[in-house]
This record gives sequence, C-alpha cells and structure tokens, in this order.
Amino acid sequence: MRICDLLKPEAIKIGGSASSKEDAIDKMVALMEKEGNVTDAAAYKKAVQAREAESTTALGEGIAIPHAKTAAVSAAGLAAMTIPAGVDYDSPDGKPTNLMFLIAAPDTKADVHLEVLSRLSTLLMDPQFCADLRAAKTADEFRKVVDAAETARLATEKGEAAAAASKAGTYDVLAITACPTGIAHTYMAAEALEKKATEMGLSLKAETQGSGGTKNKLTADDIKHAKGIIIAADKNIDLSRFDGKPLYSCPVSDGINKPEVLINKIVKGEASVYHAAEGAKPAADESGEGESVWHVIYKHLMNGVSNMLPFVVGGGILIALAFMFDGANAGTSTFGMGTPLAAFLKTVGNTAFGFMLPILAGFIAMSIADRPGLAVGFVGGALASGGYTFANIMAYDSSVAISSGFIGALIAGFAGGYIVLGLEKLFSHMPSSLEGIKPILLYPLLGILIVGVVIIGINPVMGAINVAISDFLNSMSGTSMVLLGLLLGGMMSVDMGGPVNKAAYVFGTAALAYGTTEGNMIMAAVMAGGMVPPLAIALSTTIFKNRWTEEERKAGLVNYVMGLSFITEGAIPFAAGDPARVLPSCIVGSALAGALSMLFGCACPAPHGGIWVIAIITNPFMYVVAILVGAAVAGLILSMLKKKLPASESGLIEAAK
Repeated sequence: MRICDLLKPEAIKIGGSASSKEDAIDKMVALMEKEGNVTDAAAYKKAVQAREAESTTALGEGIAIPHAKTAAVSAAGLAAMTIPAGVDYDSPDGKPTNLMFLIAAPDTKADVHLEVLSRLSTLLMDPQFCADLRAAKTADEFRKVVDAAETARLATEKGEAAAAASKAGTYDVLAITACPTGIAHTYMAAEALEKKATEMGLSLKAETQGSGGTKNKLTADDIKHAKGIIIAADKNIDLSRFDGKPLYSCPVSDGINKPEVLINKIVKGEASVYHAAEGAKPAADESGEGESVWHVIYKHLMNGVSNMLPFVVGGGILIALAFMFDGANAGTSTFGMGTPLAAFLKTVGNTAFGFMLPILAGFIAMSIADRPGLAVGFVGGALASGGYTFANIMAYDSSVAISSGFIGALIAGFAGGYIVLGLEKLFSHMPSSLEGIKPILLYPLLGILIVGVVIIGINPVMGAINVAISDFLNSMSGTSMVLLGLLLGGMMSVDMGGPVNKAAYVFGTAALAYGTTEGNMIMAAVMAGGMVPPLAIALSTTIFKNRWTEEERKAGLVNYVMGLSFITEGAIPFAAGDPARVLPSCIVGSALAGALSMLFGCACPAPHGGIWVIAIITNPFMYVVAILVGAAVAGLILSMLKKKLPASESGLIEAAK
C-alpha cells in the first residue's frame, strides 16, 4: 500500500485557514469525514483531542501530524491541509504550523497502515518535499508531489536494505526510537538519525518500537560491534541487552531535532557505559543535561509521590470505612476498632498507611540512584516514620518517638539516593572481579548504615520541636479560645504527620482527658483543622480543573472521603509534590476552620472520626460550616497560586480554546 492509496483528493484542502488549534482539528476531521473512513466523527475527534492532550503532535518547522487509533475508524486514512497564514499548534519551536496531515487508524490488530505512515513521516524530514507540498495549487498536484517522493524513497529503501544486509553486524552506532503512540515521532527520529549518520560517513541502525511492534530489531551481533547506542524514546525501554556498552538516553524529539549531537555523543566517547547489573543510568539521566536543577529534583520527587499514592488512597479509604461501620462506638476509645469488621478494615488500612512514607522515600532514592537506591531510601523513610532517636533506641523506649512526617521522608529519599551515588563513585575503581558484590553487599550495607545515622540524627530535632510546641501550647491556657483554635487548626497543616501536626493533635487528645467543654472544644478545632487539607485539594481539583493533571484530578476526588474522615494524610502526595503552594494554602484554611469551630462553640468528645462522629458533636451544623469555609478558602488560595496548565498537561480540551 502506498501513501496516495490512503490520501484521497477529497481529503486534501489547499490554502485552508484556522483560527486556533481547536479550529484546525475541526477542519481536519471534517476532511477525514469526507473520505468515508470515519463512522463516528465526534468519537474520532475526541480520540484526536485525547492524543493532543498527551503531548502536541506539532513537529516544528511548520509541520503537524495529529492522529488517532480508534474504533470510530473503519479503515486507515489520511487527510491533509496547507495553511498559508499558519496556525498556533503548540509547536515545540514556537513557529506557526502551515502543513498538516491527519491520520485515522482503525482499532484493530492489523497495522498495515503503519508502514505507510512511517514512510510519510520520513518524507516530511526533507525540506524540499515540504516546500513542494506547500506550493501545490490543487489537490491533484499535492498528491503528485507525494507520489513522486514516495516512489524515489521506495527505490532508495531497496538499495539501503541491500547495503545493510551486506554489512550486517558492523554498524558504527545503534539507536532505538519510540514515542508513546508509536506512529509518527518514532519513525521520524529513526529517519533523522540514519540520514545524519550517512552524511557523517557513518552507519547507523535504528530499531523502531511503534504501535505495530518492534521493527528493524537490533541483533546481538549489531550490539557487539557497535560503538554505542542512542535511546531516543519517551517511554520505558528494556536496556538489559546493552550491558557494558556506551549508551546515551534522550527524548524522542532530540532524535528528530538533534541527530548530529546524539551521534557525536557516541562516536566521541561522551556516553557513559551502561551496567545492567547495577542499574547505572545513561549519561543524559545522570547529568540532567538540558534540564534545570529544579526539574531534575521534581522528577525524582514525583517518582516517589506517584508510587506512594496507591498506599494513601487504599489505606485511607479502608480507615474511613472502618469509622463508617463503627458509628455505634463514636466517642469511645475503641472507635474504629469496636466491631470485627471495623477492626479488620482499620488494621489493613493502617498497615497500608505504614508503608506510605517508606515508599515515598524509597522511590525518590530509586529515581536518583536506580535499583541500589530503593532499599536505602525505603529504610530511611521507615526510620523517619518511626521517629527513632539514639536516646530511645538505647533506652529501649519507643514511647517518646516522634515521626518526622513526610518532611523527614523527603529528606530520607534524597539523602538515600545521593548516598548511593556517592558510594558508586567511591567504589568505581574496584577490580572488575569484585563488581558483583557492590549492588548486593556494599551499596545496601553502607547505604542503609549511613542513611540510618543521618535520619536518626535528624529525628531528635523533630522531637525537640514537638516538645517546644507542646510547652508553648500548655502555656496558652488563659488565651482566647478563638486564637487557640486558629493556632491549633493551622498547626495541623504545617507538616501533616510531622512534629508540628503531632504536637497539635496530642494537645487536643490530652485536653479530652479533662472531661470539660473547653477540652472538647480544643479537640473539635484540632479535628476541623486536620480535615481541611484533603478537602481543599478535592475542591480545587474539582472546580479548577485546568490547574491539575488528569491523574491529580482523579486522586483529588478520593480526598473528599479522606477529608470528611479526618485523614489529613490524603493531602500528603500533593503537599510533597508542590509544598510551596499547597502548605501555605492549607495552613490558612485550617487555621480559619479551627478559629470558626471555637467561635461557634463546637465541641467533640471523640479524638478522631471526622464526619462519622458528627452526631456527638456540639452545634454540628456550624461545625460543618466551619470546615467547609476553611476548605473553600484553602482551595481558592491554592487554585490562585497554581498556574493554569496547557492542554497538553492538564488533559482538558477546553484549556486549548
């Protein structure tokens, strides 16, 4: 099948116009509909927009290739449009797009169209070909340009295939190209690398991992004789077969736009050797080339947050269910554990929560130092969560342990990762015969030991902070109750499980022991402050959708349940990912909720439970008002502080309008 078999005259628009990216998609979909291969235009358009939400399909140099594979397409098809005035299509080079191809692919196992589409992608790398298309006056002339270029390309491919066959196993450089959808960028990067290598007098073989499977697969002989490997990919690639070879990793767009730079990384010996046994990272990942320091830190941070999230959600929901099914024991010391079902749910939920901080720290460390960092970070996070100090270890007394909360886990994660990197450099000159003992003995043994010293040294600082805050709160007995509620509520959001949060919560539960109305009012203010952060996150992700990614919005919904159940930890993934905006917003909202709870005279005899103990709270209606006002204020502040995301990040089509 040839390109012109897919590209019909009725699906070509010469001299078109578009006022926006959305308008361009509408007009391209209308052209595709004329071709007769789309059974449901609305569903097909939605699929095209969903693909754009992942990342723009604009390639730069005035070209864009939107595409979608969906059941709304009956047979593969192409549509094309030239736009002399250009349109802003979120191009990576910032230039307007004036040449567009739209791809329609049926959602079937047969991927006959992919070879044609990859050929089109490679043809578009030729500036003269693109210029001829833009200069075409009619649809027929447009198709003739395509047909002539494709005929020449097919002849060249036959010659290249013969040459490659005679030169098997002797390529100078190898490459793997892959993009998330595997339709256009994958093949364009491969073509750009191969073409540039030829210009440089080198031979290069590129394996493409597209939606139709792996093509031009690299063989063991290829790998053995090559100087090194380029990985130009935006998805995970199995690198184990490249153990001991120089390897350089980069985004697939670099393969399209910077082929000479990438090839030189290999031929000039600038790529580091990849060791699969140690999980050593490619050069680009280690250096963070092309990325700001903050972006590198952010990627490590989000690796921990994304892996922690299931533990927060699963554990939090189970604890909430335990409270819901144990309503008869609200206000008692056994609340949440008063029935067999509630006890089971709360035990399982608490167990999941117990992994939360170690997972956060472990996967941050793993992002920094790969597999050797996981154990070191995990143990560091567990020590931070347990609040161990040298004093209570020697005294065999865990009752005075103060958890460092998520702040301690963040410290443990980054410390663990960089400790392992330091160890890797320290032992880099060991004899090769001892290479195997490093990842299984030296890194975990010394890494865990060192991170243990670091975190156990930090935990007493957190404990001292807790004691100082507790003493301060106890000295406020004669202070205005509203002011005390303001302070306690705000403290619940400062570190969400750390010493400040713990001091406020312990002060609140201690106040219950007096059996007075004032003591119950203190507990109510503390619980109100703790309920605000998850609710604020939930409200912001629901109302201000364009401030959040699709994954964050889905996680935000769960925070309604956690917030109403007084599970402050539901906000931790968001606070860990963006502390500069989340924490101040939540502190303000929590402080307001605590103050209003005191002002309204709300009193709670239960130390936990959230909305599930509302029946035993004094002035319950105004208590709900206090919490909702605090959450709304916090959510509004947070939404104003966060920047509006582009459609490609938020996943919202409306954001592009």
